Amino acid sequence: MSTLAAVGFVGTGIMGVHMARRLAQAGHSVQAWNRTADKAERLLPYGVQVCADAAQSARGADVVVCMLSSGPVCDDVLLGDQGVLAFMRPGSTLVVMSSIPVETARRQADLARARGIDYLDAPVSGGEAGAEAGRLAIMAGGRLETFERVRGLFEVLGNPTHVGPAGAGQLSKLVNQMVVATTIAAVAEGLLLAERGGADPQRVREALLGGFADSAILRQHGLRMVEGRFEPGGPARYQLKDTRTALALSRTLGLELSVLGVVDSLFAEMVDHGDGDLDHSGVILELRRRQVAG
Repeated sequence: MSTLAAVGFVGTGIMGVHMARRLAQAGHSVQAWNRTADKAERLLPYGVQVCADAAQSARGADVVVCMLSSGPVCDDVLLGDQGVLAFMRPGSTLVVMSSIPVETARRQADLARARGIDYLDAPVSGGEAGAEAGRLAIMAGGRLETFERVRGLFEVLGNPTHVGPAGAGQLSKLVNQMVVATTIAAVAEGLLLAERGGADPQRVREALLGGFADSAILRQHGLRMVEGRFEPGGPARYQLKDTRTALALSRTLGLELSVLGVVDSLFAEMVDHGDGDLDHSGVILELRRRQVAG
């Protein structure tokens, strides 16, 4: 979208608040809503209109961006007689940037289409740092024409790629989350091995930078692990939601994802032990707990 747009933004949490801010700073008219009002009110200094309800954020919007926590939460806010879709005008576009099941995205696309509303599922990767800096990876599913129409909005937020029809964005995000979850677990196990073997985990991490083991996860989450900083950028309970979603989809396709199954159980135990609101890099705490229990 090369021209400035009226944007409704639903969900201004850890990442959404930065995304809405960037859109406002780029000159778009943004009206935002969040269940916890004070999280939306942080946007007032940037000229964002804070709405009393989700429906208000949709009124008059060219594009409504949904950045809520899960498929059921998105359905609850978007669908039904008082949902966001009911207040969007025909010809406008709903962009769901939340991580939701593939089948949920496809169903939402059908419901939007029945109302004359275009739909993209466009989940993101990059965490809070990526949202703040406008460096998110954006995986978009839906009609190519719709994607091209809102590309300008996406480019304010990061690097967008059209990956296929509705639902394909969520499928791409599941692949992303599989790689993220398994890599975080591998980095945590590696640093734990260094720690127990008598090496300095910080120096081991530094030694690996630039080699084949280097990655954004080793750089960012590995640093969190060695410094013991687990304030959430990406809460572990959301990571578990995504691994569970990927495993459920794999079963419908007749696939056995053995590695992901092990990693999923690790995050499940982390959440069961009360650490679900910690950053997913805190999985190293669960690995340490396992050693003590053993």
